[in-house]
Amino acid sequence: MDLKQLKALVLVADVGSVTKAAELLHVVQPAVTRYIRALEKEFGTPLFERTRLGMRPTEAGAALAERARRALTELDRARAELTPSPGTVTGIVTVGLLASTAETLAEPLVTAVLREHPGVELRVLTAYSGHLQQWLDAGDVDLSLLYDLTSTPSLNVTPLVDEHLWVAAGPAEGLRADQPVPLADVVTHPLVMPQPGHGLYSLITNAAHEAGAAIDVAVHTNSMALQKQFTLAGHGWTILPSVGIAEDLENGVLTAAPVTEPEIRRTVVLGMPRTVRVAPAVQVVANTLVREVRAAVDGGRWPSGQLR
Repeated sequence: MDLKQLKALVLVADVGSVTKAAELLHVVQPAVTRYIRALEKEFGTPLFERTRLGMRPTEAGAALAERARRALTELDRARAELTPSPGTVTGIVTVGLLASTAETLAEPLVTAVLREHPGVELRVLTAYSGHLQQWLDAGDVDLSLLYDLTSTPSLNVTPLVDEHLWVAAGPAEGLRADQPVPLADVVTHPLVMPQPGHGLYSLITNAAHEAGAAIDVAVHTNSMALQKQFTLAGHGWTILPSVGIAEDLENGVLTAAPVTEPEIRRTVVLGMPRTVRVAPAVQVVANTLVREVRAAVDGGRWPSGQLR
């Protein structure tokens, strides 16, 4: 097994075509076919099957491609770390942002890292907390924002911000930040809800149970953007973290108010793997992310956010 074979495996799995993979690798098509066959011979199992839609990884092929991708990423990181310019922090860092925080934090984070640490190659992923935690545990991201999580055997967790969940609706509803809405009043409207299994879904349904309130769900979705879109279309009110609607409130797209009786709160934390050594590039990105979180709260771009 060599790096050319691993790169070919990953590219064919990604693009579904030996021809396209060969173009991207700048080699002839028979070479890519030869690399794949060599791996199949070494592992004693087919790695791809041909379909009318192209090359599709077998179960074994998908598993090997996933591990090969991680190995290639680690080699890229080592190359970046081991050949730095004097006094320059270098490396590849993959950071996870909660979907609700991306509008507020992604651009300032990227701007600060590019300005202060140009030797760092930053990769930014957004997802929900459960997915981000899985990626942290699997080593696919180096650090991530999560919520309502304490330290685990595999992760170090640092609390950053406490915040309320807010009810949001279209401008005609006239919700106001200085007039909290009891949950019993919120649920008199149909709700656009996160899908079951999502952390926000659990926070909301647990609060409704505490209040003895029945929720009338108009639609479930796994997308915060769709939650807001369906709400603006008049399909119901929705409940979201305050940071996820900050820009919408500033632009007058939505109106919103904190939910009360009971309050629904979450704590946003920074999660990092428990490793013997934290790469300098990962540490500087972590420090920058914490600084940008604090700046967002102090600057009023994180409504109801309270620093921990």
